[in-house]
Amino acid sequence: MVNLGLSRVDDTVAAKHPGLEEYAACQSEAFVKGIFTFITGTGAAVGLQMLIQRRFPYPFQWHVLVAVVTGSVASYWVTRVESHRCSNLWLFLETGQLPKDGGTDQRS
Repeated sequence: MVNLGLSRVDDTVAAKHPGLEEYAACQSEAFVKGIFTFITGTGAAVGLQMLIQRRFPYPFQWHVLVAVVTGSVASYWVTRVESHRCSNLWLFLETGQLPKDGGTDQRS
């Protein structure tokens, strides 16, 4: 039986999609990386702003806003990239072929 989050997938569905467990683990790892990036990105932005505030003083509320926005953008980007990698893994596990990447078309 395969667990996806808090729910369990039926054995017939899991047998039909043999790569489901690996895909679920990959997505879980992508979300954990996103959360970690949010925490570290926000902390790094606060630290950087403390250095900048010595030269250009501005209210603390802007520190929090800028730090949270910076952490959110970094987290979104990391999660999106990792989720795309998981989607490619899922396609490979289901079809046995890597998906064609449209952005790196090589012309001779």
